[in-house]
Amino acid sequence: MDGCTTAAAVFKAACPDCRNSFELAAGALRLAIGASDRTTFYSFTCPDCGSAVRKPAGERIVALLTGGGVRTLRLHITA
Repeated sequence: MDGCTTAAAVFKAACPDCRNSFELAAGALRLAIGASDRTTFYSFTCPDCGSAVRKPAGERIVALLTGGGVRTLRLHITA
């Protein structure tokens, strides 16, 4: 190793319930990619009030989260 360290990705988020803003590490977020915009979202638990938060994720958000190391789940439709 060359002694360089890579900073962990941190994302700004807000809770719609308590309206607080905060920063979350990649490990605190989950990304679900579905077949459409309606089924693609990210989620986290608010560190202030404990609410489960789910927000839509467009292409830009998906790229930022996956590039930042957020755990991703691909949703598949079964017939």
